[in-house]
Amino acid sequence: MAYNTGMPWLKHRLRDADVWAKVDDAGALVTDRDGRVEIVYKPADGARVYRAGARNLAKVASSAPVEIVVGEPAPEKPKAAPAPAASAPSRTKPLSGKALVTEENATAHAMAEIAKAPDNAIHVWTDGACSGNPGPAGLGVVIVDGDKETELSEYLGEGTNIIAELTAILRALETIEDRKRPVIVYTDSQFSIDMLTKGWKAKKNVELVADVRETARGFKDLRFVWVRGHANVPLNVRCDELARQAVARRR
Repeated sequence: MAYNTGMPWLKHRLRDADVWAKVDDAGALVTDRDGRVEIVYKPADGARVYRAGARNLAKVASSAPVEIVVGEPAPEKPKAAPAPAASAPSRTKPLSGKALVTEENATAHAMAEIAKAPDNAIHVWTDGACSGNPGPAGLGVVIVDGDKETELSEYLGEGTNIIAELTAILRALETIEDRKRPVIVYTDSQFSIDMLTKGWKAKKNVELVADVRETARGFKDLRFVWVRGHANVPLNVRCDELARQAVARRR
């Protein structure tokens, strides 16, 4: 059910996604006291409303305002205190539970997690690929820091899917220089998240797991978000391409 009347909304870019942001009659963003703006991911009546930092929105030059009668606001996530530097990295829970993240809403789920992140967060997308298990393995990483994107593509030799996924996370964390800022890692490997956040005892790849954990401890605020793989989430798809390209180049 719609909760307000038609208002002007203007197309913007929120990192790798098109969104429509609430604006005034002059086309300026309407912000709250925290500097956040109401956004929707589809310019359709009844669209669910999220909030994003105004500084993360870039206006699309050729766009024109449209009127949208939006739907219910998305639930706000409580703010958690930053994790101590020496503690294990925290995990950001899925928007509505992992089981409810379908191929159809996977991108919206990922974008909602991005919108809830601190304005100065570094967003890290990782994926691993393996031709056979074990077999030739590779990794792909995309690091988004404001307007800057860094891509990594590396062939790992013979390995398994888990080795590729964990090494992708390790390479990404090793690449980040400013470890005092919030860092959010997006991965479709639930096993990797659980291994790194739940204190599981590694039965295989013991040294690799230890290396990732040790590197993770150097970050002041490190979070993990699960995303559904092979569901056309843009940066997850790009990481998969980079990982597979690494394997293909080796061949």
